[in-house]
Amino acid sequence: MSQTLTPFSQLLSSSRALSIKVAITETHTVTWEQFTQDVQQVCELLDKQPLQRWAIGFQNSYWFTVAFMAICQSGKQPVLPGNLQPSALAELSHQFDAILHDDAIEDTWFDQHPNHANIALPAAELTSQVTSHHEFQPLTDVLVTLFTSGSSGQPKAIEKPLSILEKEVSQLEATWGDKLQDCVIASTVSHQHIYGLLFRILWPLSTGRAFLECDWQYPEQIMQHADLNLALVSSPALLKRLNEQQKTKCFRALFSSGGPLPHDAAQTCLQLFEQYPHEILGSTETGGIAHRQQLTPQTPWKTFTGTQVGTNSESCLRILSPLVDPDHWYQTADQCQMISDDQFILKGRADRVIKIEEKRISLTEIEKRLNAMGDIQEAAVIPFQDPKRLIVAAVLKLSPQGLQKLDDIGKGQFWLMLRKALHQWIEPVGIPRRFRVVDEIPLNTQGKRLISDIERLFHPESTK
Repeated sequence: MSQTLTPFSQLLSSSRALSIKVAITETHTVTWEQFTQDVQQVCELLDKQPLQRWAIGFQNSYWFTVAFMAICQSGKQPVLPGNLQPSALAELSHQFDAILHDDAIEDTWFDQHPNHANIALPAAELTSQVTSHHEFQPLTDVLVTLFTSGSSGQPKAIEKPLSILEKEVSQLEATWGDKLQDCVIASTVSHQHIYGLLFRILWPLSTGRAFLECDWQYPEQIMQHADLNLALVSSPALLKRLNEQQKTKCFRALFSSGGPLPHDAAQTCLQLFEQYPHEILGSTETGGIAHRQQLTPQTPWKTFTGTQVGTNSESCLRILSPLVDPDHWYQTADQCQMISDDQFILKGRADRVIKIEEKRISLTEIEKRLNAMGDIQEAAVIPFQDPKRLIVAAVLKLSPQGLQKLDDIGKGQFWLMLRKALHQWIEPVGIPRRFRVVDEIPLNTQGKRLISDIERLFHPESTK
């Protein structure tokens, strides 16, 4: 039997047993009573602040949830940067006025951005015994700002009405609530992105399921803590690192999203946990589109109830969804083959944004960052399939200054210098792992780059 679902917007203004578990930490269990007290006291702090747009940057999922709820209750706008690295956060600083955070954000960032107010949680003020006077009200007209990579390479702000997120939570509960029942939610993914926000925060909170306060970061943690009382929210990045020789207990359910799950990783999960992961296809823009359990590499995706799909003239998936616009079709860049009205097989992306592990990587942004360096005259960046994984590779035409520096310090130091510079902007999995220097970047007769020509530069027979 699925749990009783209360819309997130009505949680704090509705009646709920004070003993219900919200989060499980290493030392204790946080109840609904403690959670509402923490939210109320953070609301008191926010009520004293005139600033409206509040970024949220946390490693700790419990305090993220407190911050998110308090910002909504205070009539302010929550902003969720997906990348908390200093330079990436600085690039988004015009999107918010202040930050609620823990130690996920480096202290030096605040020294460099004194105009942005910040409150660290848990704060000393929260230990006060003073009774808060903030009254909880049903939430209306809340817009949540998330970020995804746009085709330009710049992080693209996506405003999601809270009502749309509530619809998706209802969809998840209708699909899997009976299977989860009253289990606890464990996770290996960040709550800063829509997948983690929905699956490990909003869904359990709305249904009275507890979640673990901290992420699991290593395969060993999954193996050690597997239990039928847990559902695991994960991604291909971690699931494909599991070892089928290890034996463990089962989970109540396994979920995977953020990128394609290799079939051998799905098979490993079957061997270890006696079930295939429930894979979810979607994006920040679209919400959940479809799901599957990958019995074979060609297992089709099945749409969520209420979502219609079709293709355009280039065989790219388009959707008609209540999570986007129930009256207008939304065009994606996912190429696919239709199997039936509600089933399809994915054939890959048709744009310049790729997914490596659980991260969405803009090749355009990487090229832009490389081209801005004085040592580089022109850069071409492609996805490249190494024997073990998908990586990013870069072909470079160096400036005279860059050629001289390459001669002076050697290739090894030169590549380390480039990688260090890119680290200020790019997620680690998106930093090129292979480089080639050329006199000219290959173009076809129409003056366009062909990936196949650039790929040849990385083949063993290439002398470049």
